[in-house]
Amino acid sequence: MSSITDPVANLQTLIRCPSVTPEEGGALAALEAMLAPLGFVIERPLFKANGTPDVENLFARLGTQAPHLTFAGHTDVVPVGDAAAWTHQPFAATIAGGELYGRGAVDMKGGIACFAAAVARHIQKHGPPAGSISFLITGDEEGPAINGTDKLLKWATETGHTFDAALVGEPTNPDELGDMIKIGRRGSVSGTITVKGIQGHAAYPHLSENPLRGLVTLAETLMHPPLDGGSDDFQPSNLEFTTMDSGNPATNVTPAKAFAAFNIRFNDHWDGDTIKAEIETRLERAATDRKLRPGRDTPIAYEISWRDRPSPVFLTRDEKLVATLTASVEAVTGRTPKLSTSGGTSDARFIKDYCPVVEFGLVGQTMHMVDERVAVADLETLTRIYERFLSDWFAQA
Repeated sequence: MSSITDPVANLQTLIRCPSVTPEEGGALAALEAMLAPLGFVIERPLFKANGTPDVENLFARLGTQAPHLTFAGHTDVVPVGDAAAWTHQPFAATIAGGELYGRGAVDMKGGIACFAAAVARHIQKHGPPAGSISFLITGDEEGPAINGTDKLLKWATETGHTFDAALVGEPTNPDELGDMIKIGRRGSVSGTITVKGIQGHAAYPHLSENPLRGLVTLAETLMHPPLDGGSDDFQPSNLEFTTMDSGNPATNVTPAKAFAAFNIRFNDHWDGDTIKAEIETRLERAATDRKLRPGRDTPIAYEISWRDRPSPVFLTRDEKLVATLTASVEAVTGRTPKLSTSGGTSDARFIKDYCPVVEFGLVGQTMHMVDERVAVADLETLTRIYERFLSDWFAQA
């Protein structure tokens, strides 16, 4: 058990498993080997869906009684990019200058390594908890997220597990450990606008219909005026265009079609249906705007398509969970973390339908970058925070 109490060794073991989505890469097997000696009952469900890769997952539980605290996360990582650009090999888990280098160091094998060490230390000092602890770990967070946490939660519920609270170990801190706890997330929805035109010679615009003129008009109406001014718990909703293209390499030809893809991060003024309705209303109104299409009598010929499964907005209000984690961070770091709903989406969007959920992990400055790395000292600090949180949360049971 003693080696499992070392978060640095745990993380080096996990990083050395090349688990680029959707490959398991040995990471779940390595985590299973860490948890089994602690008495966890471990299951490895495999989920499938047409058109997506099969994904291995892990659910490990210690104890059978309530209250049940689950730690959620993922062992899959994004690709390394140009491996030659790394200072140290991305799967070597090299320590240099007080930092541990490797893909997944902060996002989010580091959080898993620290929580495993914290649980081992808790058991070593106090014995099994007065309740249950589980690990809910997927290999599909960085991918399409179809065969991962969503299905793992449904499987766990169908097999008789219920959850009282969840902690997700994503890297939530922007600069230093203790900066931020995530207590909610904005919703997310993506769409594509396609405008049809008539291809023609750029010197004879009256003989064609340039779809880019219509696309610019539609894009403007989605970006202005702002969707809202924010709310008490969330920053303003925001729409960003991520690509615009016509597939036309010629400079003297107007294209026949143009499209633009966009993503919206929305707050609690909206849900998936109402934000879509707002966008569709704006587009319909703007389609008759002729300021960029002088002499045209017909509306802009456009279509909008939405990507499946918008992510919902949510906010966690569980006082025991939030206050206990906050107090644990303060006790170990001396810092009072900001309670935030900023950033992108995470698998907490699935967990919130089963129990209250918060997120706290390492500093995320290098996640997904070349030379992803974590300060070795931060691994020990995060382990101590998790250990304090475990003791205090179960003490209130």
